Amino acid sequence: MAAPTLWRHPNFLKLWIGQSVSQFGNQFTGLALQFLALKTLLASPSQMGLLGAMGTFPFLLIGLLVGVWVDRHRRRPILIAGDLGRGFIVVAIATLTLLGIVRMEYLYVLGFATGILTVFFDVSYQAYLPALVPRGQIVEGNSKLEATNTTAQVTGPVLAGFALKAVGYAFAMVADGLTFFFSAGLMARIRTPEAVPATSERRAVTTEIREGLHVVFRDRRLWSIAGCTGTANLFSGALFALFTLYAVRVLGLDEVGIGTIGGIGGIGGILGAVTANRLANRIGIGRAIVVGILAGSLSSFGVVLATPQFAFVFLTAMVFVGALGTLWYNINQVSLRQSLVPVRIQGRLNATMRFLVWGTIPIGSLLGGALGEVIGVYPAIVLAAVGGLLAAPWVFFSPVRSLKTIPPPTSD
Repeated sequence: MAAPTLWRHPNFLKLWIGQSVSQFGNQFTGLALQFLALKTLLASPSQMGLLGAMGTFPFLLIGLLVGVWVDRHRRRPILIAGDLGRGFIVVAIATLTLLGIVRMEYLYVLGFATGILTVFFDVSYQAYLPALVPRGQIVEGNSKLEATNTTAQVTGPVLAGFALKAVGYAFAMVADGLTFFFSAGLMARIRTPEAVPATSERRAVTTEIREGLHVVFRDRRLWSIAGCTGTANLFSGALFALFTLYAVRVLGLDEVGIGTIGGIGGIGGILGAVTANRLANRIGIGRAIVVGILAGSLSSFGVVLATPQFAFVFLTAMVFVGALGTLWYNINQVSLRQSLVPVRIQGRLNATMRFLVWGTIPIGSLLGGALGEVIGVYPAIVLAAVGGLLAAPWVFFSPVRSLKTIPPPTSD
């Protein structure tokens, strides 16, 4: 008898399709905000760093609290509210742009508000999948979600680049707002029962936060992954805070060029998503995680080597290899994390991991922007690329590297 497949899981398909469409729309807003800041508002390196930081600051500020809160509530209503709220914020930015009154300060505030909703959404999202699909299909579910998200990252930037030229930044962001609403509508139609967490199990918030931290730090596999991902995000945050500024003002690329590079390079992400499970089965999930982070870290040197004459080639190679390695790493490490702890504390686990690994992104963005102002944009990019090499040792010199398959979950 053939193994069951998520292609026949209608409720998973609703989540999958909705998030894929939403991720596609995000490519429009992501590119639009970068060029709006650079070309319309003439942002400096430090302003670009602050803009990049605002969306992830909430992971530092409220990430742990949100994890406890999510574990006390059903996840699907949180996902729906998160998509609706972000859709309205994106439309608000588009409206300000159309009226000609947009300012960097507005982008900071709205970016921060979006970040708050994203904390709730992302913590709930990763905690929801293990409750939606059987444990044996978690890797398949993550692979499908990442494959189509990466497909959106391939086609989205290319179309976004042409769309920004054709219809302007505001209308591109309106399109993204509509994708959030579409995703919320599909998730509202999911019919898989979701139990309300028992109130008798609730304890003090600080106690539950400590439990989430304890879950991570009592297991060397989890804190090694946290250290690896946090280090990688710190230095990639610094690099990508300056990436678009450097590509546009030094390498001479425009909206279409940046979008096309992202699209072509993103093919590596599709390849990574569809081969992550196969790679883990062939060399072991631990080695797949190590290979993925090494590929992702080394790819950053593409922007270091790029010149105006060969910018397209080097940056495309950078994004291709980076996406390939990142998907190998992310799919396998997320699947490992989700399988190591009971469902009842998935929210706290995900919030703790997000706090530890996403919390370094705004620090990196601010650091990159500040270094760009003080020592120059190119030297700051070089330092960020070199620093990214410090991520791999966390998992290379840990029990993660020796894992062949996903181990059984730890006891409650």
